[in-house]
Amino acid sequence: MGMNRVLLKLSGEALGGADAPGSSGGAAVDPAAATRLAQQLVEVHALGVETAVVIGGGNILRGKLFSEAGTNRATADQMGMLATVINALALSDALERLGIDTRVQSAVPMPSIAEPFIRRRAMRHMEKGRVVLFAGGTGNPYFTTDSAAALRATEIGAEVLLKATKVDGVYDRDPVEHADAKRYESLTHREVLDQGLAVMDATAVQLCMENRLPICVFNLFEPGNLVRAVRGESLGTWVRT
Repeated sequence: MGMNRVLLKLSGEALGGADAPGSSGGAAVDPAAATRLAQQLVEVHALGVETAVVIGGGNILRGKLFSEAGTNRATADQMGMLATVINALALSDALERLGIDTRVQSAVPMPSIAEPFIRRRAMRHMEKGRVVLFAGGTGNPYFTTDSAAALRATEIGAEVLLKATKVDGVYDRDPVEHADAKRYESLTHREVLDQGLAVMDATAVQLCMENRLPICVFNLFEPGNLVRAVRGESLGTWVRT
């Protein structure tokens, strides 16, 4: 079951930072990590799959930490939105250096750096073979980049939301702390919500459920997994209505 149009949701740590697998723990945005990620996207592009990306900003700044320290929540979230723009530009450049045309569209207006998010323009870019990177979250505080990914995937008519992580799916409890944690091969959106499973935040899962958008949670750091997920192979955890 191959895909024609997908949206890939990445955490900021996919581009580096101390917690990223294989990272030297140095720069928040590691050029080598950006290149490795871009190379995986090149493989997907070679399949003829229209691809969009939403990336978080946690490798640079976590708005939640600032909010908990007393920073106004809206301001903290705006800081996080700007971090996602930096990441999107880094990944865009890495892709362009590998010969893939890209466009960065930001929900936060900054016309000298990125296009504004315009749904039909984004879809046209994808039809022309460009990888579109959606930055700035939803453009609103109090919404995560998970919610932005669910929203954009729905808007552009993606067939699946690919949730890339550093573990190989969804578990009933933290597999790092519990050796006997059970991995689910498949779940429904309702099961994820009712059991409070750590897939994406509840707002994102609810939006996917309402629009019957499947979610595939998989380990991005296992070579070849992104292409396997795009091909609809059995890996990680699939969440369907």
